Amino acid sequence: MRTASFFVSFAALCAAALPAVASAQDKPAKPAAKPVAKPAVAAQVPVPADVKARVIAKLHDVSPADVASSPVPGLYEVTMGGLIAYVSGDGRYLVSGNIYDLDTEVNLTATRRNAARAKALASLREDQMIIFSPEKPKMTVTVFTDIDCGYCRKFHSHIADLNKAGVRVRYMMFPRTGPETESWRKAENVWCSADRKEALTRAKKGETVKSKSCGDAAITAQYDTGEELGVEGTPAVFTQSGDYIGGYLTPEQLVQAVQESQKALAVPR
Repeated sequence: MRTASFFVSFAALCAAALPAVASAQDKPAKPAAKPVAKPAVAAQVPVPADVKARVIAKLHDVSPADVASSPVPGLYEVTMGGLIAYVSGDGRYLVSGNIYDLDTEVNLTATRRNAARAKALASLREDQMIIFSPEKPKMTVTVFTDIDCGYCRKFHSHIADLNKAGVRVRYMMFPRTGPETESWRKAENVWCSADRKEALTRAKKGETVKSKSCGDAAITAQYDTGEELGVEGTPAVFTQSGDYIGGYLTPEQLVQAVQESQKALAVPR
């Protein structure tokens, strides 16, 4: 079992703490609420070598750099892609959920999770995406999309308006039904097309896109990236700062949500 999938399974137990993501059956997401000012970040305490060794022995995809101290004594933070979990010092118990500072009412886990997501998003290769960009973008979002998702199609119907508003959209494929399904094959056909942007737009309109197969390695990699970032539905919209700002948003709502995310970064720490 892949460690990221293991984390995702635990994260599902805490779904109430995760952002709502609209799917074809879901209602549109509301704009993100204005972030609360974050407290000063406490100094990191070195993690004992034996603790790292025990954690790495249990979670094989984790490297020493992925294990850090946490705000709670006796718990150590483990980062995997854009996911955060906590492990006991003996490496036996894993806790998936959010740590809140009751004095400041701040979700400390969300701060760390966003930082991990931002790092993961920044490391992605843009030649492995389908990008719709204005000439002079003001902001960038990464969107995991499904050809057959109703709200994904509605989101893409506003792509010209998004670009006009200065939003650069980086699409990655996330066929929710998984490998060897009709949605997966549609994603592959779009990806293997000579003009991916034109093919994606046609597919979003319900048109049949045919292309010579180039394999599904790219779709698999994009899908795996989505899982590692905690995507559970589509469209899944991420800002450059790692905020998971929800599912379908109108262009106006999306711009507002990104601006609020950017303001949060400017809060003194």
